[in-house]
Amino acid sequence: MNKPIRSFFIILAIVSLVPGYMLVKWVFQPRKEMNILILDKTVPTFLRENHRSFNWILTHEKYIKSDKKRYNFTKDYYGFFPLKPKRSKQYEIKRIRLSKVIEMADSFDMAYYADTYGVYFNDWYQGNNRTRRSRKIYGGTNNNDYLFLKEMKKRKKMIIGESNILAYPTDLLERTKTENLFDLHWTEWLGKYFTSLDSVKNPGFPKWIMDIYRQQYHKPWAFKNAGIVFVSFNNRVVVLEDQKDLDFEIPYIYTNEYGQKKYGLPYKVAFPYWFEVVDPGNNKVVSYFKIHVNDIGDSLLTSNSIPDEFPAVLESSTDYPHYYFAGNFAKNPIKMRSSYFAGYEKVCQMVGVPFIQKGRYFYWHFYQPLMTHIINTYYSDIKGKK
Repeated sequence: MNKPIRSFFIILAIVSLVPGYMLVKWVFQPRKEMNILILDKTVPTFLRENHRSFNWILTHEKYIKSDKKRYNFTKDYYGFFPLKPKRSKQYEIKRIRLSKVIEMADSFDMAYYADTYGVYFNDWYQGNNRTRRSRKIYGGTNNNDYLFLKEMKKRKKMIIGESNILAYPTDLLERTKTENLFDLHWTEWLGKYFTSLDSVKNPGFPKWIMDIYRQQYHKPWAFKNAGIVFVSFNNRVVVLEDQKDLDFEIPYIYTNEYGQKKYGLPYKVAFPYWFEVVDPGNNKVVSYFKIHVNDIGDSLLTSNSIPDEFPAVLESSTDYPHYYFAGNFAKNPIKMRSSYFAGYEKVCQMVGVPFIQKGRYFYWHFYQPLMTHIINTYYSDIKGKK
């Protein structure tokens, strides 16, 4: 056998053995028991994309419930549950009940509110225009959701909130109380990056944003390039277009030295999803969003009282453990089957670049290491107290 052929078979053997080794290593990792409540009201499909990536971490790190079973992303959460068959359009809702709040706060170790935006008529019923706004079927942070977080905080148990638990359709009273609980303030501005603002080239672009723009400015929607759109709670729109208002078309998250050292986060990473503009209160800012505007874009932001830098990750500065993510961090197209391979995340971080266009780069380089550090550190803390 000549040298090139021998080298080929050696490489093939290594490639074949590595996944097996990763699987065996995962199997023999110790299990970690921690009772976690996951709330996700935005589940318009069976994919459950707004909390599935968090469950990937729970499975990968071998977290189990108090009944010794692994977390199941299709069952182990509160919120909206689509029922099969899909064509029946039947659903169930698992709510936090007022009568159970105290009992739940005693039994759960941690709470993660991934998304409370909800499910809407055009999302749920096929054949409707999903790019237009429609009436709510279910959604918003309600008083029971708030009371549960309040009781968890009283017990100094970990609570994590994520973008949209404050925004529409949450009522002002519940929003204000939840803001006070996390010691922050939402400015009522949301934003998102779009690869194309052209509704012809990008048919999925939200038509309701275009409608608000026409009503506000009394002129047609004529944007063609990539860009960032800001939308306010009171239906105002600000558009920053690439090559006109922006030096860099996509928002970036920058992490300070503290966050880089503690959580192993990169200095900067692009962020292509929905985000919020919030004031940090007395929280510690771990990471922040940066919109790279030119002079024209800066004038647009200033005239609408929108900063070009604002918090992305907030960490409690008190002994009441909580975090707030001011972006749609958890929504990532990740496959659960990869969670059974120890070290899989390291492989993805090394591969890195090919995942950018698939929306996964942010997950492997930011969300996954951040959330893994948070829950593993918290688990060690509560285990040490027991």
